[in-house]
This record gives sequence, structure tokens and C-alpha cells, in this order.
Amino acid sequence: MKNGILLIAGLVITALYIIFSMQIYELLYYESEFSQAMYEDNMYLVVSIVTAIIAWVVAAIYYYAINSVSFARWYHWLIFLGIAVLFAPTVDFVYPNSVFGEYDYDFTVQLIHFSLLNIVVEAVLYIIASFSIRWWSSNCRHTPIPQ
Repeated sequence: MKNGILLIAGLVITALYIIFSMQIYELLYYESEFSQAMYEDNMYLVVSIVTAIIAWVVAAIYYYAINSVSFARWYHWLIFLGIAVLFAPTVDFVYPNSVFGEYDYDFTVQLIHFSLLNIVVEAVLYIIASFSIRWWSSNCRHTPIPQ
């Protein structure tokens, strides 16, 4: 019962993050021209979906594809957090940059700042995903913190 509630809570938090992504990102980083372009091109939604998918997929890979006793230490979990934290901001920089490039906008500096901010967002989402799905893993359910 508790495990199902944690899964539902993680999915609800992730859905709320996606729904309110524009407000969250503009609260954390606002630069008028950049934020306007992100809003008009619907980049906030795209970035939030990509960030959430990467967090949940990397966590699922760790807990269900890897799922090894010899890979069930906190520092192994931290390696996968690092993978998510490096991969998501990279994708979230490259895609908007290519879209903005089509319009001849140069938001490289703003996208770098935005991507650095997105590292924190990705880490939080990865932790939420981990604590939501770890309970059904046969070997890694006690990682990173024992129950």
C-alpha cells in the first residue's frame, strides 16, 4: 500500500512540474527576451517533458535493468544521478538552441544559465523518481538510503 502511494505521489509531483513548468522556470530564471521566446515557442513544456522522462528512465534503468547486488551502493546510485544530471541539461540546451537558431535568435548565454539551473531540477526529479519506484526492485530497493 505504502509503495503504491509513493509511486502515485511521484507521478503527481512530476505531472505538476510539467503542468506548471513555465511558472517554475520563470520563477527560477527570468530574462525578458529569452523567457518570452521560450514561452512563444512552447519550449518550457518541451524542456519539462524531456527532463521528466530522462529522470524517470534513468531511475528505471538503475532499479530494474541494472538491478544487481554488486551495483547496489549509494555511490552507484550517485553515478546514475550524474548521468541524468549531465544528459538532461545537454538535451535541454541543444534542442532549444536549434529552434532558436532557425529564427536567428542568439540566446546561447541564457541557455547556458538555464541549463545550469536545469541541473538542480533534474536532480530533484531523479530523487523523486528513485523514491517512487525503488520499492519493487529486487536488489537495489535499499539504495541510496535503506528503508
